[in-house]
Amino acid sequence: MAISEKNISNRLYVVAGCMFLFAIAVAVKLVTIQVVEGDHYKELAENRTVRKFVIEPNRGNLYSDDGSLLATSVTRYDIRLDAITPSQEVFEENIKPLSDSLSVIFGKSPSYYQNLIRKARAARNRYLLIARDLGYTDYLRVRNFPMFRLGPFKGGLIVEQETQREHPLGSIAQRSVGWERFNPETGRYFGVGLERAFGTYLRGKQGKRLKQKIAKGQWKPITDYNEVEPQDGYDVVSTIDINIQDVAHHALLTQLEKYNADHGCVVVMEVETGEVKAISNLGRTQKGTYYERLNYAIGESHEPGSTFKLMSMIAAMEDDAVDTSTVIDTEKGVLSFYGKKVRDSRYGGYGEISASKVFEVSSNTGVVKIIDEFYGDQPEKFVNRIYNMGLHKPLGLPIAGEGTPIIPHPNDRDRWSGIALQWMAYGYGVELTPLQILTFYNAVANGGEMLKPRLIKEVRQWDDQVRNFEKEVINPSICSAETISKVQQMLKNVVEKEHGTGHKLYSPDFSMAGKTGTAQKNYSDKSKKQYISSFVGYFPAEKPKYSCIVVIHEPDQSVGYYGADVSGPVFKSIAQKIYTNSPLIDTVDELEKPQAPAVKSYEEYYAKAQKHYNHIPDVKGMSGMDAVSLLENMGLKVEVEGNGKVVTQFPREGEAINKNKKVILKLS
Repeated sequence: MAISEKNISNRLYVVAGCMFLFAIAVAVKLVTIQVVEGDHYKELAENRTVRKFVIEPNRGNLYSDDGSLLATSVTRYDIRLDAITPSQEVFEENIKPLSDSLSVIFGKSPSYYQNLIRKARAARNRYLLIARDLGYTDYLRVRNFPMFRLGPFKGGLIVEQETQREHPLGSIAQRSVGWERFNPETGRYFGVGLERAFGTYLRGKQGKRLKQKIAKGQWKPITDYNEVEPQDGYDVVSTIDINIQDVAHHALLTQLEKYNADHGCVVVMEVETGEVKAISNLGRTQKGTYYERLNYAIGESHEPGSTFKLMSMIAAMEDDAVDTSTVIDTEKGVLSFYGKKVRDSRYGGYGEISASKVFEVSSNTGVVKIIDEFYGDQPEKFVNRIYNMGLHKPLGLPIAGEGTPIIPHPNDRDRWSGIALQWMAYGYGVELTPLQILTFYNAVANGGEMLKPRLIKEVRQWDDQVRNFEKEVINPSICSAETISKVQQMLKNVVEKEHGTGHKLYSPDFSMAGKTGTAQKNYSDKSKKQYISSFVGYFPAEKPKYSCIVVIHEPDQSVGYYGADVSGPVFKSIAQKIYTNSPLIDTVDELEKPQAPAVKSYEEYYAKAQKHYNHIPDVKGMSGMDAVSLLENMGLKVEVEGNGKVVTQFPREGEAINKNKKVILKLS
């Protein structure tokens, strides 16, 4: 009996010892969790139940130079209900008037909403969708409905908002306006156009809002306010003139369709300031239609062909290799270098003509002979002269994707060859983008001062100017004033002289100066040979106001491919409409008048946007883009005819606002 009791006692000691050790282990683990790993586990628990969500700020507006909207942010709201949050008394007191109110605005019967909400409460649904994609006006109405007006804690109201980017002008200038997105994996923004280039101003600062995880992996806002309020982005005022943009876009589109071309671009620049007033880039789809596919004007480098002859002539005149009156023998239109031939487009050449006429008729052999005879033994002198004018460097545009100029140097063994100098003379073996070419021609129009193309005027926060963008000088003088004067006359003769390659574009009503270009493309394989047709110049010739370049790739050769025929008419149409057809721009004097400041448009739009509307407002006199933004925020569908400001609207102001009602605006 004693032995048995002793065994039991030993066993009890063993059990007690094990329990003691276990208790120590538990205590150690608790201490470790609380002291060492406590923050980690606490964070895990909170992340599983409560999390801070990012609230995107309203992106700043992008305006044209007169204050019309090119891109704007429209906030849309989703309304949900936490059906178990309201007390029984609050629920029964408010469900009928709430259902009646919802029926009025959304069109379904009151009984539909009563049944929907009661079923949600019975099912303990804390995330019932009531309405989706509401504009600001409807959102304000709904949040003041019975029960909802009590807020999230008493009334169960859940509001979620999303900001959408809209482009009131549609496809016009779409590629230049561009877009910007955020990549959460890299933590960086990416995109194209003005939206990306000036994203640091436009995008604002993100806010934070606490949400709690509920059933089915859904997240419900804990409060009706934000932990960190988002800060809206600044507004950016571009240099784009919507009237010139519209003219340029449609003139280019018409010619692309006529010649069934692959793609093309047009840029219009203000001579004195370097401001880009219009930029259009259109590429053909497989269906034969055209849209803003790529920013060819900025990103596509190509051999310019005859438009580069201006650079060659300026270099030769600056080095006293030739004067306008120097007689040049075009050698019956054919020259040979190392077995490669340079030919004029005119069979038999032009005989002996002046250097000025060489340029006017765009004689390949004439220009090549000038450059070869003077620079043949010292090609680096010619290339250095081109470099000194600044043609070998990118423009340094804020928009990403600028093509890199290629101007080979004799020291560059990979690109230089025995015929590099001769081919360079008339625009082959070199590569420039359309905007880089235009920048040089704009310098000639501007008396020799080369300006950096400018796409932005200023950054604003309502009526406060955050930053102003002034003109930037790339090269104060690309050559002497004497040479500028001579080449200006030569460019004018190209259009005005009967023998000039652009004489078909001449009009007695307005003067133009410029240069045609017809460059072969894929010429190494004759079966794939295509053409690049160009025209670049400025107007009016005597007192240049605007410079312009038109480049069209791969026109249907059976219809035509010369620059004067394909691209020249686009240039002429733009100049003609600016000075004769535009209702807003009729004369040079009118162009000099200051336009209404953008801040006026901001204030008018902002004042109307803050009001609560039960009826369609009067938007006549507003810019089309502002009117579209205002009306669509009310849940209305808008159809636009024309461009400019609203002259008529249907239905008229005063009619009741119904969901998805269509409003037709006529602009002029």
